[in-house]
Amino acid sequence: MRPNSKYAHLALFTVGVIYALNYFIAKGLMPDLIGPSGFIALRVIGGGLMFWILFAVLGIEKVESSDLPRFAACGLAGVAVNQLCFFNGLAITSPVHAALIMSVNPIFVLIASYFILGIAITRRKILGIALGAIGATSLLLLSSGSEISMSGESLEGDILILINALSYGVYLVLVKPLMKKYKPLTVIAWVFLFGALVAVPFGIGEVMEIQWSEFETSHWQSVVFVVVGTTFLAYLLNIAALGMVEPTVVSIYIYLQPLIVTGVSIGLAYMGYTHYSESLNLKTIIAASAIFIGVWLVSVPRDWLKERIKV
Repeated sequence: MRPNSKYAHLALFTVGVIYALNYFIAKGLMPDLIGPSGFIALRVIGGGLMFWILFAVLGIEKVESSDLPRFAACGLAGVAVNQLCFFNGLAITSPVHAALIMSVNPIFVLIASYFILGIAITRRKILGIALGAIGATSLLLLSSGSEISMSGESLEGDILILINALSYGVYLVLVKPLMKKYKPLTVIAWVFLFGALVAVPFGIGEVMEIQWSEFETSHWQSVVFVVVGTTFLAYLLNIAALGMVEPTVVSIYIYLQPLIVTGVSIGLAYMGYTHYSESLNLKTIIAASAIFIGVWLVSVPRDWLKERIKV
């Protein structure tokens, strides 16, 4: 383990907890109080301003014009498409399904790494990709007959979450070369700037429709958590960790989210919020197992397997 890698793992663990809690906190506001696209507009404006203020205070680092297209691609994949698909999907599907489908992200990272960075894909990883695809497809099929609601699953919502996972996987690979040239804050500030140029036009209409006078204290606290915690802090910690470890390591921490989300769902169901238990059934568990095994095959080092399986 490299000297700084322990800090990277601590940062990624914190990000995993923040993202897992976000499934419930953000969903509690959508779509009745804030439309999903409007929420994203608030995120990129608020988070982007915080990044650029911090960027200016600590000293602006100049970027090369030749890197601007990559920054723009990272903003599109890592902020605009990623966030818009996630919040619009979460608004109409269950937190459990969303978290489980997001766990295929390491598979997308591997595929993107192959096409963008030229990293080889072995037969074991192909098997992992296949299992993960089967698990994710099974969840989508389970959703195909569901009505769109605040608590239940929906095919449209699950597909949007899947696109979000794909987009985030591409972002983790695209942004890695930039991390080798610039400071983490420089990268994330420019990524958010380009992401905002795409995301804000999609959500500004819903922002104008928000009835702020109807917000209670808990609603304001949720907005602060999403903008400051899920956006500013999580992205900053994630990009800092990415400067110390590989994209596949960052993506593996996606495992943490379904575990925490499932635990919180069970706790809420026990407290009487029965709609959070609707997704916790045998079929979902089987599909989730296929995803976890597939991602494990993709992510675990080959030497680790050789040391334990003498073949």
